[in-house]
Amino acid sequence: MNNAIYPFEEWKIRETKFDIETNYRDETIFSLANGYVGMRGTFEEGYTGPEGTSFNATYINGFYEVYDIEYPEGGYGFAKTGQIMLNVADSKIIKLFIDGEQFDLLKGKIHSYERILDMKKGIVERRVKWESPKGKVVEIDIKRVISFKREHLAAISFSVKPVNFDGNIRFISQINGNVSNMGKSDDVRVGSNLKNKALRTIKKDVKGLSGWIIQKTQKSNFSYICAIDHALNFAEEYCVANKQEGDMVEVDIKFNGRRGNVYTLNKFISYYTTRELDESQLIKFAIDEVNNAKNCGFEQIEKEQNEFLDLFWKDADVVIEGDEALQQGIRFNEFHLLQSVGRNGKTNIAAKGLTGEGYEGHYFWDSDVYILPFFLYTKPEIAKSLLMYRYNLLDAARNRAKELGYKGALYPWRTIDGPECSAYFPAGTAQYHINADIILALKRYVEATNDQDFLYEYGAEMLFETARLWADLGSYIPLKGNKFCLNCVTGPDEYTALVNNNAYTNYMAKMNLEYAVNIAEKMRQEEPERYMRLAEKIGLKDDEIAAWKRAADNMYLPYSKELDIIPQDDSFLYKERITVDQIPKNQLPLLLHWHYLNIYRYQICKQPDVLLLMFLQREKFTIHEVKRNYDYYEPITTHDSSLSPAIFSILANEIGYRDKAYEYFMKTARMDLDDYNDNVRDGIHTACMAGAWSAVVNGFGGMRVYTDGLHFCPKLPDKWKSLSFNVKYKGRKINVKLSKDSVLFTLVDGDSIEIYCFDERIVLTEGEAVMRDIK
Repeated sequence: MNNAIYPFEEWKIRETKFDIETNYRDETIFSLANGYVGMRGTFEEGYTGPEGTSFNATYINGFYEVYDIEYPEGGYGFAKTGQIMLNVADSKIIKLFIDGEQFDLLKGKIHSYERILDMKKGIVERRVKWESPKGKVVEIDIKRVISFKREHLAAISFSVKPVNFDGNIRFISQINGNVSNMGKSDDVRVGSNLKNKALRTIKKDVKGLSGWIIQKTQKSNFSYICAIDHALNFAEEYCVANKQEGDMVEVDIKFNGRRGNVYTLNKFISYYTTRELDESQLIKFAIDEVNNAKNCGFEQIEKEQNEFLDLFWKDADVVIEGDEALQQGIRFNEFHLLQSVGRNGKTNIAAKGLTGEGYEGHYFWDSDVYILPFFLYTKPEIAKSLLMYRYNLLDAARNRAKELGYKGALYPWRTIDGPECSAYFPAGTAQYHINADIILALKRYVEATNDQDFLYEYGAEMLFETARLWADLGSYIPLKGNKFCLNCVTGPDEYTALVNNNAYTNYMAKMNLEYAVNIAEKMRQEEPERYMRLAEKIGLKDDEIAAWKRAADNMYLPYSKELDIIPQDDSFLYKERITVDQIPKNQLPLLLHWHYLNIYRYQICKQPDVLLLMFLQREKFTIHEVKRNYDYYEPITTHDSSLSPAIFSILANEIGYRDKAYEYFMKTARMDLDDYNDNVRDGIHTACMAGAWSAVVNGFGGMRVYTDGLHFCPKLPDKWKSLSFNVKYKGRKINVKLSKDSVLFTLVDGDSIEIYCFDERIVLTEGEAVMRDIK
């Protein structure tokens, strides 16, 4: 941990000095969000540092603008429009003036500085002792919270204490709608393609201590409102002036302060959009939100935040004894996942959460394969919301399939609200495996919750439409023994594109088809009326289901007898093999330094492909097969994707590569906190964060979910004294605690349940603990 940036604390991230050089990165780390709205950790008073050392942004999950995708050479079926999550009005502005001098960290003198992200309380607090250029000293304490309980609400408490003077104090609180997204970047993963300002102000008002602004997008035809109100908790008389001009509204508060007294301005902020309300309702709802918060008070908002997080941590906390750095890292990751995830069924979780504009705020397969398991086994109601989001996109997926000449539904590789937004189809549209990724998430959810109502009411329709896509996409190829083949696809490894019979895709498609056949039969038996209604709705015939079964039974599953491995695809083993240690480090990541043609012609992987398959469908493979494939693919994997290290950690642990497992886990658990890839300024890596949880629970905890239930084969890292985590499964909550030599299972809540530890069947009863030796 020599490259650690912040002091190791179990529940806090602490910044002990202000540094222009690290400011951009720190803005990401100290971001706050609640799944609906997110604010980067920029300063309330503003920032006057050099260009390129800050990016001020506030985002609303799923609130986007559209733009035309321009191709030098277009083609039929190419994605036509992009979508980008918008940077909306900056409402956290509170400028402080001391006898006419503006508080600015880059002027005057900083006597002390500290900023703390408290992950237990869900709040960021900044404490500064600052001396103005004319010698006036103030102590400033600023708290910021974005409420989990009230998803439309944020609040700031700004306190100032004159230390060596009596004099005039002035707060200028604003909403500034003159904002824009980042411009284009040489890094294809960041930046945007918006050419013009996306938002225009259509209404605004400010009176007394409150104000609001409504802005509308140019093309997507969405509107949103930002409203503010304030409370002052001091007895001195004050005067208020208001201003509104252009895209800004302002509340200007002046009063005379006395040395030693503390003066606090509490600011309450709300955001609403026309994605959840009619435009005529925006003003009422936004004003009511801030009024209610003002009446409750900032302390009540803090209390609610604490109570919400108490419940979250009781379910989700991972306790590592013996490594404070990794304890801090895993909690930081879980906290940001909670901050980033949409919980309303209309939004999902973006690759960068609500902390930056990497990938334009798009949702990927990350949310289904990497992130959903974290919520499924800790907060299953959130996993359900993520699946509901996919159901709500089903019509758009049907339209995309039809556009490309297929039956059924084809889910988009990149999107916010449904249409395919990936302009590079070889690494986008061709990743058909996203269909099966979503169905795997559905299958996992149903197995873990027994939520048959969701399956029959929503999931089955997604399941059948995706099965239709596979049946139409594939072909029976004589020279492959009349096996069912899926040609011209791209698997998870984006350094290998447009190939035949990608192993991951074929295995996952087989699962998708088999599950569709199984559920169709089950529905016919258990819910015949529901089945008939659904079959009539989508025009499903019995011969289609028979075709799905035939395709699944005859799916071509690649295997190399010569190497005793699963080849990534039909052509992979026939390319020149180069190992990562042959590539100069200054040429990584390859996508920024090599033309795609140069990448595609080698056996070189961006991330796990076959190995991810083996993790996701672990029951199908022996430990010998896992080891053989791990040994083959690890030397040729660059880990240019943040999705990569977690899977390698999990499998390395299982096959006995303990040191490698721990090394990969460290890169996963502290990737953002220690800025391993020097790109945290652009936003967090949500899938990597969820991968860190999997590396603990599935890796060191050894948890696997097989058809007969939960299995555990735990292996505690040598450096740790103990590990404890909870798992929710079939309405039960199970605590698992590992020590050096034993594992203790406790059924915290729910009816008795059978689990397996090192293949031994164990019956857990509520309140009782069962211990087993670690082999």
